[in-house]
Amino acid sequence: MTAEGRPALLTADFDYPLPEDLVASHPADRREDSRLLVLDRKTGAMADRAFPDLLSYLAEGDALVINDTRVFPARLLGRKPTGARAEILLLRPLPEDEEGRTWRALVRPGGKLKPGRVVEVADGFAVRVEDSLADGSRRVRLEGDLDPWELVERHGEVPLPPYIRRPGVEADRERYQTVYARERGSVAAPTAGLHFTTGLIEQIEALGVSVVPVTLHVGVGTFRPVDAARVEDHRMHSEWYDLSEGSARLLNRARAAGRRVWAVGTTSARTLETAAAADGSFEATGGWTNLFIHPPYQFRAVDGLLTNFHLPRSSLLMLVSALAGRDHVLEAYRHAVEQRYRFYSYGDAMLVV
Repeated sequence: MTAEGRPALLTADFDYPLPEDLVASHPADRREDSRLLVLDRKTGAMADRAFPDLLSYLAEGDALVINDTRVFPARLLGRKPTGARAEILLLRPLPEDEEGRTWRALVRPGGKLKPGRVVEVADGFAVRVEDSLADGSRRVRLEGDLDPWELVERHGEVPLPPYIRRPGVEADRERYQTVYARERGSVAAPTAGLHFTTGLIEQIEALGVSVVPVTLHVGVGTFRPVDAARVEDHRMHSEWYDLSEGSARLLNRARAAGRRVWAVGTTSARTLETAAAADGSFEATGGWTNLFIHPPYQFRAVDGLLTNFHLPRSSLLMLVSALAGRDHVLEAYRHAVEQRYRFYSYGDAMLVV
């Protein structure tokens, strides 16, 4: 039982079987070619649609909230002085270093890359391990003559999720990025947004729908499963978010008119629910959020959700279940498996209405 006297939700309650061949290893030929499974969160009714059919569910005055974070090539491959391979996954620059050379990072092999070790990434670019941090990550320093961000952009690789079991290719730099990405800082894409084209965004705006940007920089924790046996015992990773004054104004306008607020992706949903006041209104705000949304969470800001299909036992699947109901969501996932939808980051989409 929980502290509130409710039966405890178990992480195992959010498991489901998935054939490995349904995990999308490549994006669709065109962004808008993805399929769209529409789920009515009140009745559980489902409809198989194509992604551009999203337009038929939006109405004048609605707000469609997008996460404009930009993925940077955070994966650095190099060699130790012995010649052995090494990998650095940059997470974020540390604020105390105004030059932007000192970062929090994950390293591989972790047991070999102790403080003082150096990884040569390219001619004129090395990464020095400075310290081990309490959570198992490292503090590293980027060494080179160029600006540190230029070094990363020039020599880094897109950090594809671990379930995409292939090497990254040049095309991933464009396809593992939304067309509206602006604010650099994520190590993973807000994948629900990968289906949009510039033309589709223009069609949505032509309907009289406000396309509202927010920013949440997606961290590596998004790939980590919930390890706790009980859902409520899981501790969510923190991610940086920002809601501007202009975006708050657009959201409040939709609310005042009685229109719907649609979140594109779980990252937009978490940003909205972090920022919203108790009455569902908004003010400009930002900072770090570790909000963990799971049943029986009561949403204040989100009326509808566009999302991809998520890993079993993941916090993302729990968020969707909080909005649409666990039984409805798992039934929708069973349907998606039967109909051979494509799953995860490069896969198809689901719209919760």
